[in-house]
Amino acid sequence: MVTQSSSSLPRSRGRPREFDADKALDQAVRVFSERGYVGASITDLTRAMRLAQGSIYKAFKDKQSLFLAAFDRYRAQRTQKLRRAIDDGNTGLERLHAALAFYAESAHGAIGRQGCLVVASAVELSTFAKLVADHVADALACNEAMLADLIRQGQADGSIMAHVDAEATARMLLCLTQGMRVVGKTGRSREQMQAVVETALKTLA
Repeated sequence: MVTQSSSSLPRSRGRPREFDADKALDQAVRVFSERGYVGASITDLTRAMRLAQGSIYKAFKDKQSLFLAAFDRYRAQRTQKLRRAIDDGNTGLERLHAALAFYAESAHGAIGRQGCLVVASAVELSTFAKLVADHVADALACNEAMLADLIRQGQADGSIMAHVDAEATARMLLCLTQGMRVVGKTGRSREQMQAVVETALKTLA
């Protein structure tokens, strides 16, 4: 059965006529998150994706194109999950709490040790082609804007103090969330990461 996501990909000699592109990209995300863009070799990727090197090049052209496809899938999936978590909140502060807790849940245990594709990419930003760097910068800018919007929602409904600088605080929280993903690679506990969230929120309520 051919999945819709894989139907447009070229067929490669010696491999099944079609493969599940989404599953392959999910494995690429794991490799890039753990090793970074530069550290992820084609051998690492072919092994994880269970594809021949020629199949990867036919489907994605080159390593950069594969990274961008994996990055876009990772970002779309994370954004969808984050939005669902935020929607459960009744006030701006509750929605902001949900957003920070979402990052905390990704910063402990096995998921935390795997790391974040955005963070891993941002660390290597200076070595990327501009197209890749722009993707990473855009992802971080969108996250910062989302946090600022949640703060302003809280100020509008009274759950966050009016004197809080929404833009500067959002930038601080962006650094916090991305830093949590870095620290999470060292094997922190869920309780430790959630404590970070509660401490940060005390500055707003």
